[in-house]
Amino acid sequence: MAKQSQTIKSNERPRKKVKIDGSLKGNVSVKAKASIQPRSHKTTPQNVESEPSTQTSMKGKEKEKDSPLPATSTSTKRKGKAREEEHQLPTAFKVVAGSYEKLLYGLDGTVTCGEDSKLQFELKPTFIFPAHVSCIKAVAASPHGGKWLATGSADEIIKVWDLRRRKEIGGLMHHEGSITHLLFPSRSHLLSASEDGTLCLFRARDWAVLRSLKGHKGRVNSVAVHPSGKVALSVGKDRALRMWDLMRGKGVASTKLGKEGEIVRWSSDGSKFAVQSGSTIDMYATNMDLLYTITHKSRIHDLKFCSRVGTEGEILLVGAEDHKLSIYDIPKESGTPTVNAEMVGHTNR
Repeated sequence: MAKQSQTIKSNERPRKKVKIDGSLKGNVSVKAKASIQPRSHKTTPQNVESEPSTQTSMKGKEKEKDSPLPATSTSTKRKGKAREEEHQLPTAFKVVAGSYEKLLYGLDGTVTCGEDSKLQFELKPTFIFPAHVSCIKAVAASPHGGKWLATGSADEIIKVWDLRRRKEIGGLMHHEGSITHLLFPSRSHLLSASEDGTLCLFRARDWAVLRSLKGHKGRVNSVAVHPSGKVALSVGKDRALRMWDLMRGKGVASTKLGKEGEIVRWSSDGSKFAVQSGSTIDMYATNMDLLYTITHKSRIHDLKFCSRVGTEGEILLVGAEDHKLSIYDIPKESGTPTVNAEMVGHTNR
């Protein structure tokens, strides 16, 4: 992979991150603050990747046993510190967005608590520059303190950026179609999807292609990786839902949806997953049995599972054309999800 010399110039030094708990189309963090001065371009952001600059480790033997994530050893001192930080909200986050106008935007976000105990959010532009020769369709950043940013475009190239050194590393040109989705399942791997019907798993150490997954007959719209990092799901134009074994690099299951799946997402604990199409969300068990269907009142653009803070259970955030962000309460056992709240702030979809 040829290295290129394009550099994101900066007058500001990257800020150190505070490790506390928190989470905010497209999963994910930008770890360095660039300082290209914002320019006044009227653009429509196509994909947004954001993550608060925080993280939390699993605590207690019971949680390690029940979690699909690999168990890790933690000292008693670190466990105590994690418990203290468990319910704290993030104080800062970063957002990177790609636009139809080929521009890549970076923003710094801060969260403060006012005198009336209300949370106040502030976004400050940090950089803007042309990243591709065609519209940017996907953005992803490596999690847990990783330094990589990946952008995918209709020019069929995945560009990789080093956010610590603020420069472009090069381009991955394995696909033969527009890049539709990018995802870092971990700091060490990147998963991509394309209109050529394939998924590619790259190793971040040298950006070699570890797996090329073929099975879809047409465009792949969305991919999702299980919290364990061993299994992935994909949906595409062929109206199929496919499950992939990332360890062996082969498909293990597939089913016909009867409609084109646009988004697929695993739940926070990996016990179920959602497939969105139009204004409906189908919830499936891990064996691909349909559990129930949520019918939203308008066309859906994005959705995300989030764990509740300070209690068990999870919620589903749904952004749609009704200008609202709807919050669904997901039942642990049986039952139909209900809308607990709606956030109104946008004047457009």
